[in-house]
Amino acid sequence: MKTITALVAQKRNRHRVNVFLDGRFSFGLAAIEAARLRVGQTLSDEDISHLRERDAFEKAHERALHFLSYRPRSESEIRRHLQESNVAPEHIEEIMNRLAGVGLVDDVAFARFWVENREQFRPRGRRALRYELRHKGLSPEVIEAALAGYDDEAMAQEAARAQSRRWRQLPRPDFQRRLAAFLARRGFDYDTIAEVVERTWQEVATDLCDEHEG
Repeated sequence: MKTITALVAQKRNRHRVNVFLDGRFSFGLAAIEAARLRVGQTLSDEDISHLRERDAFEKAHERALHFLSYRPRSESEIRRHLQESNVAPEHIEEIMNRLAGVGLVDDVAFARFWVENREQFRPRGRRALRYELRHKGLSPEVIEAALAGYDDEAMAQEAARAQSRRWRQLPRPDFQRRLAAFLARRGFDYDTIAEVVERTWQEVATDLCDEHEG
């Protein structure tokens, strides 16, 4: 048995506590775990092992929260991140349950976020979006629900108009070739591309004509 002789908050991280046993530093703990301890308490080897295991869990949980701090993540992304960080499988399950309990793991909400983000900042075709969402580990049912009502043609037109400003002075064949290749890379189908490219060229040609007449 060993006796806790001091519990000292870490200087660099006030959310962690250094545990001293029999006058010597033994290990660090998350403050939430250290709050259950007191100076003078005795710990068996089994107690110490359990505390270390809980600390490993809390560190992994913090790692998951940090991963989520940049943007929403799919369940598969979080699991893969924790597995790559060598987190114990039983801890991963506990972490996923804890995150789900506070709404931080929700594949339906994540898929909706991803599609809306693409619509607003980087329009893509359904084909490209399906590929991206599959890569995030989402089920076909979740993907199709997120894409319900997605207007491929409207998104292609928006992307084409934004990009066409760069090439508006090019001859018609070069303009159409470059714009078609751009839309194809964004995952739009060829029927949509053909219609949007022609419509965009007509808009550009009309604007140029108006400028010359002006």
